[in-house]
Amino acid sequence: MTPPSCSTPPGVCSIVPPHMLERLAESDNPAFAEAARRTLLVDATQRSAREEAPPAPAGGEASDKPQRTVYDAEHGTELPGAEVRGEGEAAVADTTVNRAYAGLGATFDLFAKVYGHRSIDGAGMPLLATVHFDEKYDNAFWNGEQMVFGDGDGELFLDFTIPVDVIGHELAHGFTQHTANLAYFGQSGALNESVSDVFGSLVKQYALGQTADQADWLIGAGLLGPAIDNGVALRSMKEPGTAYDDDVLGKDPQPATMDDYVRTSSDNGGVHINSGIPNHAFYLLATELGGFAWERAGRIWYDVMTGGTLTEEARFSEFARATVASARKLFGDGDELAAVLKAWSLVGVPTN
Repeated sequence: MTPPSCSTPPGVCSIVPPHMLERLAESDNPAFAEAARRTLLVDATQRSAREEAPPAPAGGEASDKPQRTVYDAEHGTELPGAEVRGEGEAAVADTTVNRAYAGLGATFDLFAKVYGHRSIDGAGMPLLATVHFDEKYDNAFWNGEQMVFGDGDGELFLDFTIPVDVIGHELAHGFTQHTANLAYFGQSGALNESVSDVFGSLVKQYALGQTADQADWLIGAGLLGPAIDNGVALRSMKEPGTAYDDDVLGKDPQPATMDDYVRTSSDNGGVHINSGIPNHAFYLLATELGGFAWERAGRIWYDVMTGGTLTEEARFSEFARATVASARKLFGDGDELAAVLKAWSLVGVPTN
């Protein structure tokens, strides 16, 4: 049996993890519970729809310019919706449309300008996004072909185009789909999620011109709504397990090291939970090296993902060994290699 991925059914990779939505679905607040249940139902429907989906759009012209199209679902669930802004067209009155357009461009810029990777497939694939998906939809997802953004319910979650790292995260699932194609289950699934967090964070840092020390290393900062009293984001790469500790959301379950690895059958084997471990390794590497994280730490991760050495069901240790080999190939036996070895050691993942 082929392990699930974001390119084959179930084929939908969402930014808000199911464990968070499942807790909200049990909330004593009827409005919160209804929003979460509706989102879970729509997510399940989208996974079913992917079984009959046509192939992803072919790559376009592999140029230094993106090919962006933003659609408006007008609070329905039919994809892609009505076209509202194409490549090179002026900004429109809808801020959500403009944020999605800018976020697609910011992601394209990181991959093209830093790594010479034209679009997420390396061959100029058109970048498509649909906004205003469904009503009070508390998620955003990559479905193997395009990005889809909900507006949030306004209390638990705000508009999902607000954090550019969310846009980068979801498009990075497409990058993984077209490179290492890591299976979306267990440790390979956690790596899949982590790679999206890594490149989502790098998209934000690159757009803002931030060094590793200046970055907040949060995924989804600005997304949590006014009903959340004690939370700053969906995840923290700097301190996994600290993004929220709230009466409504519960406690962030992410571990930072293998000592606290979570064994579970839910969420495809905890792909959104255990991703905290490789996330933290990347943070440790980037801050140890200093400077701009996309230059050396990001280069190593990019080389691993495009190098053709990873198996689709790679475990943490396989990925870690690949980063060691990449660091040595790219930078020799210097500071970069020592920092990679130190980072994986600190999170408890063997590299030999």
